[in-house]
Amino acid sequence: MYRLLIWLTRLVLIALVVGAVVFFGFLPPYVEDTRNNVIDHEPYPVSDEAAALHETLIVGDLHADPLLWSRDLTERGTRGQVDIPRLIEGNVALQVFTAVTKSPAGQNYDSNSADAFDNITLLAVGQLWPPRTWNSLRERAIYQAEKLHDFEAKSNGRLKIIKSAADLETVLQAKARGEDVVGGILGIEGGHPLEGDIANLDPIFDAGHRVFGLQHFFDNELGGSLHGQANSGLTEFGRAVVAELAKKPVVIDLAHSSPQVARDVLAMTDIPLIVSHGGLHGHCPVKRNFPDDLMQEIAATGGVIGMGYWADVTCGDITPKGIAKMIKAAIETVGEDHVSLGSDYDGSVETAFDTSELAALTSALLDEGLTEAQIRKVMGENMVRVLRARLN
Repeated sequence: MYRLLIWLTRLVLIALVVGAVVFFGFLPPYVEDTRNNVIDHEPYPVSDEAAALHETLIVGDLHADPLLWSRDLTERGTRGQVDIPRLIEGNVALQVFTAVTKSPAGQNYDSNSADAFDNITLLAVGQLWPPRTWNSLRERAIYQAEKLHDFEAKSNGRLKIIKSAADLETVLQAKARGEDVVGGILGIEGGHPLEGDIANLDPIFDAGHRVFGLQHFFDNELGGSLHGQANSGLTEFGRAVVAELAKKPVVIDLAHSSPQVARDVLAMTDIPLIVSHGGLHGHCPVKRNFPDDLMQEIAATGGVIGMGYWADVTCGDITPKGIAKMIKAAIETVGEDHVSLGSDYDGSVETAFDTSELAALTSALLDEGLTEAQIRKVMGENMVRVLRARLN
């Protein structure tokens, strides 16, 4: 009996060790690899004219989520869709790195409960994030900002975090000199890291976040989500937060907010607003895309709409040609001064190209008949205008 107990104990210990190795060592990379897939494809055509034009562009992307995953973004990855080397290959000057802090189990575009099991908790534990992040959404936002600062420190000058208008101009001047540098802008995807306390706004701002989404896939203390259950507008707490954000040098992002939240923000602010990633309802009539008239109101603030690269917002075609068609439709709807890029790279979406291949999008935009001036605006100048208006 004693030997049997020893044998069983050893067996349990071996099982625990094997389970831990799988959970901590193999599962997170496997999940990322399957959730952030780039479909197999032959190289996309890039005309000589497009290649030459692309090298002269300021390219900016309003939304990507690589900080959620366990990759060194200073190294060129073999999985995922964005990292510093691939951003440089794609001539990207500005990239918003968004902190995802909560994601409900069974996540969908129609209806999610704020009380559903949170998948990010498992991911935080599985990727060995600091224990302070395991039960605090605020600390998850701060930790992901710390990750980007660590990448900046080891990037040999290839990554510069932008926190002010002066930082923005420094990056743009470096790009104009031909330097290989990416300006990284931190943001939060939803206001739930505030944990219902406006006092948490300053620590999150101080960590470096400058783009503030109000909701993600569930209703929160600030108000209703586009994918929540209440379809409500801003709460009193939400109004207080929006009023404070409007006074700070930050950008307010309406992506994932309910239409009523968006209208409430429009009614109480006089600043450029953005929808960082999504599509155009007239081009792809799905719930995920705001109605065109609401997009036009957001554009009228001087803001921008970021065009996403995944099938749910494009209604199918996610090649550079398909994204170019959506961008052309967006220009026709909200105007050439109000369309930007908002890939949602590494946000658990499948794409047809990664950020190193953006010259193919420039080529596709030329093929769609856009002018050079329009392409310059969409690829980055519109985003720069909003950042200059809001950062100081």
